[in-house]
Amino acid sequence: MRRALLLLLAASFAGVAHAAKTLDIYFVDVEGGQATLIVTPAGQSLLVDTGWRGFNGRDADRIIQAAKKAHIKKIDYVLITHYHRDHVGGAPNLADRIPVGTWLDHGPNREDTKVVREDFADYERISKAQHQVVKPGDRIPLKGVDVTIVSADGALLTEPLTGGGQENPVCAGTPKRDIDNTENARSAGFVLTYGAFKFADLGDLTWNKELDLACPVNKLGTVGVFLVSHHGMNLSNSPALVNALHPRVAIIDNGARKGGSPEAWQTVRNSPGLEDIWQLHFAIEGGADHNAPDPFIANVDEACQGKALVLAASEDGSFSVTNTRNNYSKSYAVSGR
Repeated sequence: MRRALLLLLAASFAGVAHAAKTLDIYFVDVEGGQATLIVTPAGQSLLVDTGWRGFNGRDADRIIQAAKKAHIKKIDYVLITHYHRDHVGGAPNLADRIPVGTWLDHGPNREDTKVVREDFADYERISKAQHQVVKPGDRIPLKGVDVTIVSADGALLTEPLTGGGQENPVCAGTPKRDIDNTENARSAGFVLTYGAFKFADLGDLTWNKELDLACPVNKLGTVGVFLVSHHGMNLSNSPALVNALHPRVAIIDNGARKGGSPEAWQTVRNSPGLEDIWQLHFAIEGGADHNAPDPFIANVDEACQGKALVLAASEDGSFSVTNTRNNYSKSYAVSGR
């Protein structure tokens, strides 16, 4: 009898342990840049961008805090979406603080400005030991998780992902804009799939490139969670893209005075099927009408402690988001769509 009870308890605990294995995404506050740490159920890690340089290594320190909470001592892959300071500037500080397996990027810098040349030179110095260039269609080799590159160096996915390929009726009402020759348009973006859960991060990809991914057919399909492009700026986030992705939840990695523009925020809010917007900062420009409710904002004051948002996703497509400022958490059940 005792043996049977012990076996039953062991099976129960094994079931709990299995259920506890989630895909975890830490949206680190780097004050209007990007640093998104993804940790798979198998314990592998992918960091998307490294935040700003300077500030006494503030952003690298915040990434390390997230890594400690995730119980990882090495970052297997760092994907640099593009070479603007708020995305690649923190790379040297990060490399001083934690081992990195492989640095991934879209290839050479394409923007001839002093600041970008400087940051790219520093990045080249620390990444040359183990470095790979990614192209649309490439996959980052994480066990049990599919991470497919959909944009890089101005090139885009040519064939739809699984679940994509539908005609996009919003394209007709979304005109193109002037050509963007900055590094933003070169951003390396991806769609991550973990079972029935999907997450899209396109870096700072701008309007016209977004349209080419979403029009005339939606090459990306729908996602559960969308990291709003370009920190929620209106240089990105066309209605055609946002509606095509049809996210349940949108997360904005904005700063107090960078990103979260009212126009882009409203486009996301109007997306059919959207349940919630979560933000890393209260956007001062947005005011009361164009910010999420207080529980959904990680940092409500401009002078903040750098609180993060943490997402935990299950293979069945359900997920939760937690605000580390107030420990408010919301769960999103398996979707019927």
